[in-house]
Amino acid sequence: MSEKGITKRSENYSQWYLDVIERAELAENSSVKGCMVIKPYGYAIWENIQKELDRRIKESGHSNAYFPLFIPKSFLSKEAEHVKGFAKECAVVTHYRLKESEDGKGVVVDEDAKLEDELIVRPTSETIMYDTFSRWISSWRDLPLKINQWANIVRWEKRTRPFLRTTEFLWQEGHTVFPTDEESKKEVMDMLKMYTDFAREYLAMETISGKKSESEKFAGAVDTYGVEAMMQDGKGLQFGTSHDLGQDVAKAFNIMYTDKDGGRKYPWQNSWGVSTRMMGALVMSHSDDNGLVLPPNIAPMKVVVIPIFTDAEKESVLTVCNRIKDELGEMAYLDDRDFVSPGYKFNEWEKKGVPIRLELGPRDISSNSCVLVRRDTLEKINCPMDNIKSVTLDLLNEIQDNLLAKSKELLISKTHNVTTYEEFKEAIKGGKGFIKASWCGNPKCEEAIKSETKATTRCLTEDGVGVSGKCIYCNKESTDKWTFAISY
Repeated sequence: MSEKGITKRSENYSQWYLDVIERAELAENSSVKGCMVIKPYGYAIWENIQKELDRRIKESGHSNAYFPLFIPKSFLSKEAEHVKGFAKECAVVTHYRLKESEDGKGVVVDEDAKLEDELIVRPTSETIMYDTFSRWISSWRDLPLKINQWANIVRWEKRTRPFLRTTEFLWQEGHTVFPTDEESKKEVMDMLKMYTDFAREYLAMETISGKKSESEKFAGAVDTYGVEAMMQDGKGLQFGTSHDLGQDVAKAFNIMYTDKDGGRKYPWQNSWGVSTRMMGALVMSHSDDNGLVLPPNIAPMKVVVIPIFTDAEKESVLTVCNRIKDELGEMAYLDDRDFVSPGYKFNEWEKKGVPIRLELGPRDISSNSCVLVRRDTLEKINCPMDNIKSVTLDLLNEIQDNLLAKSKELLISKTHNVTTYEEFKEAIKGGKGFIKASWCGNPKCEEAIKSETKATTRCLTEDGVGVSGKCIYCNKESTDKWTFAISY
């Protein structure tokens, strides 16, 4: 563990974020520009996210599959509108072989090994999946088709930041096919709700969700719905989306089925996904100037047991610590290293965000008690040894609830309702946040607002639909109240 300190949020929020990730040993930059190495502790958090989401996805009737990393360029050409969103970020494989350089000191690309159909390194999987779906689907009996994939994605980024924006990242993408538009649209909203429920119940994050504007939606989609979280610096962060794809992709890839009456029809499709951006949101939502803060439901270890002893007391203290660890079960980890001090361990596990630190020394044993330290508040609690499991479980629930309450409070405190453009700009200057404002729907107004304030439309929440008013930019009639924010 790095013994360096952590920059305060008030001094430099961006550096604070990077410091928290480094000190908690979540990830580090790799030798490949724009790519990160997710370290074991960081990956354990991702595995917990993956495990719970995978359970929910399967519970809703979806099956996991895996599709190729490489996509023929010709596939992307079939859906011109879809490729617009990724064209400038695509990594392209043009050759399939290397050869030794003439000087014998290295390797070079073999010019004779050029691919006839160049390959795109997966920026998203719609095209390769839907080519396959066209062979899987022929009858109404094949529907609905519900497929999910856990995979890595490559989108070439100029400016990268761990978890928030990297050239390669991990994600989950669901792709489903239905015989009717109604069923497909219901799935879009069901999966959006799955993401918001997961954020609330496991990540202790309160979010907003709603329809994206035409400029912000997924390229080629009829409609896109997003999940937006509020970060402590007042910026929004989108970490989940659900897309209504209509029938256009089915037509592009000739996905057709024979209905019960013998007619040939195009089905309706949708896709939805979350990525390791969720890790960035988790870090920025709860962490403090002392380091990472993790909600118990997602923490790789919920309790770290730290023995305090001299050489003479080591055996007796460790005996009791092992007994406590066994009683607490899988949620506990015993840090029995004897080559670092207890103070070093306190600092290390505090930076790693473990929800509860349990301290035990000879004095505690003699009084049949131990000390529990909450990571969210740093409060110390004297706990009788006889009640240790029940007290710990109650405390973990309290910490989870407290972090969600703080997330709700942050979202509410940083949500502003405005009626004029001047009020809008003042809200941006005064701490950012979610800004609810009337917008006429004209993309020229949207672009002007973005250019002048850096704020974009984040989504149209349910409570903003049908709320009439005057567009804050052009003063024309508006039928909806949109949520804006400066976002990551």
